[in-house]
Amino acid sequence: MNVVEPIRSKKDIKQIETILANQNPRDLLMFVMGTNSGLRISDILALNVGDVRNKTHICIIEKKTGKRKQFPINPKLKLLIENFIKNRHEDEPLFLTKYKSRLDRIQAYRIINKVCNAIGIVDKIGTHTLRKTFGYHHYKQFKDVAMLQKIFNHSSPVITLRYIGIEQDQIDESYNNFIL
Repeated sequence: MNVVEPIRSKKDIKQIETILANQNPRDLLMFVMGTNSGLRISDILALNVGDVRNKTHICIIEKKTGKRKQFPINPKLKLLIENFIKNRHEDEPLFLTKYKSRLDRIQAYRIINKVCNAIGIVDKIGTHTLRKTFGYHHYKQFKDVAMLQKIFNHSSPVITLRYIGIEQDQIDESYNNFIL
């Protein structure tokens, strides 16, 4: 399995959102949901319209861990969801292909990879990039590795820091600031 990286630049995130907003509202919602929730792509793609309609929180059972996860829907995500699900049925998959089947992980990867390549991010990108981007920016904003560890269900803070790329950033910074 290839290790992917978070998108560290908020400017890059905004550029991606602009491209996706002009391209496809489904793809924009998928990207924003990933970067604002920290969910795995398998859990994002498993959502139905009824899981998000008129909700203040998203509540799921994680596919990978089998654990219950609940988190509030932030205002940015809420607005995108409300606009996206108008005139849709409760039991419909939230993310549909043009053939009306549930969007799958490979299609999600292609969407994310294509838009990242379009702005010049060419390596170490995948569907897990969304989850890691959430973690990276959450840590940068709050500096609370214990909270992030809990959100991600990691067994230790060291794992969380390595997972979101902070550990390597700190090592690089240490080397760059050490000169004999």
